[in-house]
Amino acid sequence: MTNTDMIYALVADIGGTNTRVALADGAIVRTETIKRYNNKAYPGLAAVLSQYLADIGGASPIATCVAVAGPVQDGAASMTNLDWTMNLQTLRDATHAQTVDILNDLQAQGYAIGHIAPDHLQPVLPGTNQATAPATSLVVGVGTGFNAAPVFETPGGRIVPPSESGHVTLPTRTTEQERLSAFVAGTHGFPAVEDVLSGRGLENVYRFVGTEMGDTTSKEAQDIMADCAAGDERAVRTVQICVQVLGAVTGNLALTQLPFGGIYLVGGVSRAFAPYLEAYGFGTSFHDKGRFSNFMQDFPVSVVNDDYAALTGCAAHMATMVKT
Repeated sequence: MTNTDMIYALVADIGGTNTRVALADGAIVRTETIKRYNNKAYPGLAAVLSQYLADIGGASPIATCVAVAGPVQDGAASMTNLDWTMNLQTLRDATHAQTVDILNDLQAQGYAIGHIAPDHLQPVLPGTNQATAPATSLVVGVGTGFNAAPVFETPGGRIVPPSESGHVTLPTRTTEQERLSAFVAGTHGFPAVEDVLSGRGLENVYRFVGTEMGDTTSKEAQDIMADCAAGDERAVRTVQICVQVLGAVTGNLALTQLPFGGIYLVGGVSRAFAPYLEAYGFGTSFHDKGRFSNFMQDFPVSVVNDDYAALTGCAAHMATMVKT
């Protein structure tokens, strides 16, 4: 399948359900090499990477970088929604690469900024600030979980620090949001942002809306989104609440990081919400910061419609670490 005598990096995006693996030539992911593996079929990441290398005919990557849906510390990671742990030695043993690294999945998305094709960016808010010098950006991920990470441009290169923003306290601005916070706390013991802004968060909000409407039935996230598209009242209200909370949380993060270089919404749930962001009040909630409301107009917001952005970010990160 590949010319295994060429020098490639191996990159992987490890989600809660699937792992995608590919080869990269510098910062460019070779899309024809992308393969997807169901995590349930493997005891850990090493088995997935070994299987991938066997499947493509035994390439010997010069570098390996993986993006993990969970916290990374001192070169080790544990998955938030999967019972896997890994470290740098895991990558060396599985791929025999000379240079290895592990990134949080939002870090990988941050390293992808600037390497994503313009047709994969959907504008949400235009922003009035036109940064002429390299400026801080922000990636906000809504998918299986929630997270966000700033992207700092420095004289020494790009820095994307790790974060676990999904586990901060859910903000509330309305009495309905206060009731939602209490509902989530009653179920999970603590009202975290991720309990509303994620796939399972959407399901939590659907149950909350149903409780208020006298209907306690549950549905999965994809079915809720389908019902919303069909105009179902309960599903529409569910998505409205999530979109407004997403606007408020993203606005809080914007004031924290001042991302004049742009805000990028990534992840499957972000993409599912994209058709509803304008109509359901994302911008209104994002700008609702009192005397700083006008200031909030500075920040452009886009949705990233590139499902392989994390792989691209891993490749771009490795390209700065390896000279071939």
